[in-house]
Amino acid sequence: MRHIVGLVMLLLAAIPARAEVAEIRIAQQTSIAFLQFNVMKHRGLIEKHAKALGLPEVKVTFATFNGSDAMNDALLSGAVDIVSGGPPGLLVVWSKTWGSTQEVRGVAALSQLYWLLNTRNPAVKHIRDFTATDRIAMPAVKVAAQSVLLEMAAAKEWGDAAYERLDPLTLSMSPSDATAGLLSGGGNFNSAFTVPPFQEMQLKDPAIHTVLDSREILGASSTSFAWATKKFHDANPKVFLAVVNAMKEASDFIMANKKEAVAFYLEDTRAKVDPDLILRVLEDPGNVYSATPLGAMKWADFMHRVGRNKVAAKSWQDLFWPEIWDLPGN
Repeated sequence: MRHIVGLVMLLLAAIPARAEVAEIRIAQQTSIAFLQFNVMKHRGLIEKHAKALGLPEVKVTFATFNGSDAMNDALLSGAVDIVSGGPPGLLVVWSKTWGSTQEVRGVAALSQLYWLLNTRNPAVKHIRDFTATDRIAMPAVKVAAQSVLLEMAAAKEWGDAAYERLDPLTLSMSPSDATAGLLSGGGNFNSAFTVPPFQEMQLKDPAIHTVLDSREILGASSTSFAWATKKFHDANPKVFLAVVNAMKEASDFIMANKKEAVAFYLEDTRAKVDPDLILRVLEDPGNVYSATPLGAMKWADFMHRVGRNKVAAKSWQDLFWPEIWDLPGN
């Protein structure tokens, strides 16, 4: 694949800079899964790499969205250029647009975090212990990555035909609200499938324990991606490469400067979270920031196998634009 990337670089050198957009509009979510964007914003990394590729000054704007559905609508309407979210958010729009003029593929991976399904029900030690009286709060029923991951776990336990077996127990709730409710024990649910650092906050209560760790299902897997349309990719090759290079540098920065990255995140989001807790999450060797897509085919194969996606990916490269095909993805 390295010769393909080298050819791309040679072709870029021959493209006049005046063909490129003057502004890049990026949609992000507030989770630490998208920490690269906070770093890119504070360190001016897209602007830096655009200049290195011979582009004139590029303006970069960031908008915050809640959930992949709204971002995909904005992406396909041309309101934003690059969006971000969990694996299902990319895979759904990839499948729907495959081979069309609005084709969408991934730009790069962002984070490899692990998710914990926690409960305060002492009788639940495994997903097979859930009963009709249990309720599981998660970011978005049938849409969020946690929802699809729970379906993966159900399929592993009971077979693909039963992949939706636990869906009736789920309800939609933000990670912060789910954490508050789980800790208080007074909500209409007794379990939560959220994200760091909320899952760690939950486990500070000795009455709460973990039922499912995402690594049991996925192993090492990217849990967030950025993606863009064919129109933007093809019309702005130097800008696109500048974004990819900025994402790679931001990933390296986070791994080497975790405390500073946390400060950027808290300044941007104004989240009422203990900085030391977030720092401990980043220092966990199970949490990695990298542009290399890992586990993408596990998500894609499952979603196609159970009928969530109509198009089957032959390889992880089908899901991403060529600028990262030299990375050791899977």
